[in-house]
Amino acid sequence: MILVKLWKALAAQMNKVANYFWTADPIAQLQYEYDKAVDQMKEGREGLEQYRALVERVTRQVNGDREHVAQLEARIKAYLQVGERETASKFAMELQRARKDLAENETQLKLHEQAYGNNVMKIKHATKKLADLKTKIQKYDADLKLSRAEAELSKLATQFNFDVTTDFGQIEDVIQDKIGLNRAKVRVAADLSGEGLDKIKTEQAVEKNLADQALREFEVEMGMVTPETSGVAGDEKQLGSDRLRQTAG
Repeated sequence: MILVKLWKALAAQMNKVANYFWTADPIAQLQYEYDKAVDQMKEGREGLEQYRALVERVTRQVNGDREHVAQLEARIKAYLQVGERETASKFAMELQRARKDLAENETQLKLHEQAYGNNVMKIKHATKKLADLKTKIQKYDADLKLSRAEAELSKLATQFNFDVTTDFGQIEDVIQDKIGLNRAKVRVAADLSGEGLDKIKTEQAVEKNLADQALREFEVEMGMVTPETSGVAGDEKQLGSDRLRQTAG
């Protein structure tokens, strides 16, 4: 009694495992059944080829029997024409046996041809069914993948709620804060880029005036121009005034 219960419990667990694997990947299960049916179809085709060989052998035997009957009939007629009735009677007995064998073989050939035709029809029908099953498996596979994708999209649609109270909303706030900080850095850099610009321009102007003054003094030393025409004195006065304003500033 205990062994029976244990066996039933084990069988129930095995059935549970089998059902799990059976439903885990139905497309793979269908593909397995299809492949198994294809293998059986190949075996059936090989058997049909062997059966056709048998039909061909019986056909050759029937054709030989027909030729033998025709030859016996011709001989009997020939012996009757020459008056050899005793010899003709012997061939007549052989003709009876040959006709009996021919009738039996023709009956067998007819049965074999009919059976072969039925098997051919069955295999053609099964082949069509297999083609339909293959198309159905492909459609089921595509529909199953599409339904899974739709389920995931519907799940994401409910999960992707960018409210401030959710994790997604908090993450979005962090991202916006980082974007704001980066933009602030760009603005500060732009604002600081104009600091001391006037002072820089003044220094550049002073340097340019000093350079011009040095050039005019060089021209006077070389006798290229006179002090009156070069405007050195006036420029020196102007440069002195600029220096005083810069010092005061």
